[in-house]
Amino acid sequence: MTYIWNDLAEDQELTSVTGEPVSRTEIVKYQGASGDFDAAHHHDEHAQAYGFPGVFSLGMLHAGQLNNYANGFFGRHNIRKYGMRFCDVIYPDDVLTFGGKIVKKYQENGQNKVDLELSCLKENGRAAVQAWATYIVEK
Repeated sequence: MTYIWNDLAEDQELTSVTGEPVSRTEIVKYQGASGDFDAAHHHDEHAQAYGFPGVFSLGMLHAGQLNNYANGFFGRHNIRKYGMRFCDVIYPDDVLTFGGKIVKKYQENGQNKVDLELSCLKENGRAAVQAWATYIVEK
């Protein structure tokens, strides 16, 4: 689904998307691609030595997924700002829901823009990642 300018309003909720359970394989692939080879991301006993119940994922993977969620509505070529905050650790089998809302709709320098608040929520309702983004919106 792509949102267009005339159909947008401030305080409008974006269509949320719930993903498949996070897999250990997904975590390992991301950590390898990012160059972070700490065993806590693929070996339970190592993660437990850090005080975690088992293998865990860090926020960058899910911040990227949250960015892709918003890009699906507005187009990655239209993003102008993106900031995020990591809020909670993510474990294998966590189910994440990506959502957001339009906090500001405006015109600036001849362009239609929206400012978004985005969230990646765990099943328990806790935010794993919060983000803020600005997009140009096509007519």
